[in-house]
Amino acid sequence: MSVIADLLLITGALFCFLGALGLLRMPDVYNRIQAGTKAVTLGILALLVGVGVEHPEWWPKLLIVGLFVLLTNPIGSSTLARAFHRAGVPIWQKQEDGS
Repeated sequence: MSVIADLLLITGALFCFLGALGLLRMPDVYNRIQAGTKAVTLGILALLVGVGVEHPEWWPKLLIVGLFVLLTNPIGSSTLARAFHRAGVPIWQKQEDGS
């Protein structure tokens, strides 16, 4: 079980890292919100399952935290995207150079 927990923890950490990398690499705020929310939510859930496999007595608390993450991340990201849209933040357009 320790190997499974370790694999889940590494997978979760990798997804969290990729979400952070997406925040740096994406061209506009809307893409950044999507990259951060989706990847980090999956990463956190994998981390929680990995901790639950390693420490089975923590499952009730981990389920509550997981449900909280599943409910708040999409709501928060859509609220931010709507606020940016209402503020007039433009969508990224690829610049085509004349060469």
